[in-house]
Amino acid sequence: MPFYGYGYGYRMMWDPTYILIIVGALLSMWASARVNSTFRRYAQVRSMTGMTGAEAAMRLLHSQGIYDVTVRQVRGHLTDHYDPRTKTVNLSQAVYSQTSVAALGVAAHECGHAIQDNVGYAPLRLRSAFVPVANLGSTLSWPLIVIGLLIGMTPFIRLGIWMLTLALLFQVITLPVEFYASSRAVTLLDQLGILSGQEVDGTRKVLGAAALTYVAAVAVSLLQLLRLVLLFGGRRDDD
Repeated sequence: MPFYGYGYGYRMMWDPTYILIIVGALLSMWASARVNSTFRRYAQVRSMTGMTGAEAAMRLLHSQGIYDVTVRQVRGHLTDHYDPRTKTVNLSQAVYSQTSVAALGVAAHECGHAIQDNVGYAPLRLRSAFVPVANLGSTLSWPLIVIGLLIGMTPFIRLGIWMLTLALLFQVITLPVEFYASSRAVTLLDQLGILSGQEVDGTRKVLGAAALTYVAAVAVSLLQLLRLVLLFGGRRDDD
């Protein structure tokens, strides 16, 4: 039985598909550096209203008739998120009590998710329903691929690739959810007078940089999946 796959034989020395991994790594690092540098830049620009991230979040929620969502502070850097299970907008230390343009933008973005949840935004519901499937795919994909390689069973490898595909699909579903939340956030900040003029432009840049991380994640997963298909997609079950 010939032994092909992750760097077998001569491929241990040179595998052209490694280029896909390198491209993905560079893309991921670029997106991460972009969002961090953009956030740091606008974290130094104080909003003219002097409103904190927490205050802006409450103002946005109440403007949409949402009073059953709590705004609270959580630890970590850029760990901000909305939890539909507990109805909480969770803001990091760099956002909750800060008055910067960046902080208000991030707070508004998370409120955008709360608004989506309140109105039953279809892509958000689809993403929530897909979470168990995506978690299963992320958990089982690589163990199945490794087991398939160790015992020489192609069906295990193919099943692992299908599991990775499910995880990628979840990331794709996430894109419209994140894009719409950012768009909604910028619009409300402007309409409610929380930010104005160049402040709105700054917030748009912060959220735009954050959105790139989701796009980069999809691209990296797609490149990873493409590599696996190139390596193993043509193998026969008895190889």
